Amino acid sequence: MNVLFQMSKGEKSPIELIYISNNGEITHRTIIVKEIQDKYIKAFCLMKQQPRLFNRSNILSAAKPRFKNNVHYA
Repeated sequence: MNVLFQMSKGEKSPIELIYISNNGEITHRTIIVKEIQDKYIKAFCLMKQQPRLFNRSNILSAAKPRFKNNVHYA
């Protein structure tokens, strides 16, 4: 996952996350990483349209966005 976080930060490109909140809610997020810390990822969340702080231990998966024929499938 670190490579994806570095790529998102360096290229200012989005990545997709599956994230579980501290209260157990699982969400799909598309983010652009702004800062990488040991325990947290600071990013702009395209779903919430605001900066967010993601606990690294709560990130279940990360991947490049999937595109086909200019249509986004998530």
